[in-house]
Amino acid sequence: MSKADNMLAILWLLKTNKRTTAKQLAEALEMHIRTVYRYIDALCASGVPIVADAGHNGGYSLLEHFKESPLFFDLDEQKALVQAALFAEEAGYPYTDVLKRAITKLKRYTNEEQRSEIDRHLAGFEVINAAAHTSIGIEPLLQKLEQAVASCSTQLIAYQKGFGLDVEQRRINPYGLIHWQGKWYMIAFCHLREDIRSFRVDRIQTITGSDDRYERPADFSARDYLRQNMKPWLTSDEPLVRVVIKGHPRALEALTEHWLFNDSLIERMSDEAHFMMDEKALLTYIPHHLLGYGMRIQVLEPTILREHLIELMTKLLVYYQDPTNFDK
Repeated sequence: MSKADNMLAILWLLKTNKRTTAKQLAEALEMHIRTVYRYIDALCASGVPIVADAGHNGGYSLLEHFKESPLFFDLDEQKALVQAALFAEEAGYPYTDVLKRAITKLKRYTNEEQRSEIDRHLAGFEVINAAAHTSIGIEPLLQKLEQAVASCSTQLIAYQKGFGLDVEQRRINPYGLIHWQGKWYMIAFCHLREDIRSFRVDRIQTITGSDDRYERPADFSARDYLRQNMKPWLTSDEPLVRVVIKGHPRALEALTEHWLFNDSLIERMSDEAHFMMDEKALLTYIPHHLLGYGMRIQVLEPTILREHLIELMTKLLVYYQDPTNFDK
């Protein structure tokens, strides 16, 4: 380990034990006792309040107020950090190797009792991201984009808009990265469209940096942009339509928790839910989602949504009645 790592290790050992001798530190860290003395002197010179007590029960210890420094974490904080790392890794966090190294250090500088306690909490704590496979291989892209956002540097990307579509060259000013619904998105100003756009990172084929710099809009939120982009009716000036859906309580619970509906809910009863939604949404993706609930729900209002559902179901019926429709 480097000198910095060894000095940090001594600090962790002093923090987790009330009083420790130089011999105990040397044995724990597998180094010569004279090296321990040298590191202790260096720590004291840097301002760390290490107390040296002589005598039979003597040794080194830290002043109590220094033990509460943010540098150190109690057991609950350590447990939270290790468990949070599982979420980050499963989401495709772009600096997984660095994260694992940090967690390894955290575990290394805890005592045996703390490590055992952390392992007990981890044994029954797991995370599954259904779309985790979509993040495979995009770590380098995420790293470059994260660095581009931090440095406010314009990037040139080769971007595939959708499955089977041609790849387009786009010049963008990256504003922020966001992980949503199992996928990573880059929110950026697109020079071609002269407007802010969202780009799925897994569709970026290549990325090339430039020396051009830009000024990121003050208080810009990638989260807010994506939320408004996915639910345009939340910020639309168009009049909203009242949607009334009746159904099984559990089905309604699942419906109101879905991202398409949760912000539009205005009233909820045991077997009925009322929403205010944009008419355009009712004729596009909303009906397709409602079909998945089958006969567990029933649309009472508006008539236009009921008619569109009937139209969709009729098309599906025709489609499946004649197998040759697949080739048409």
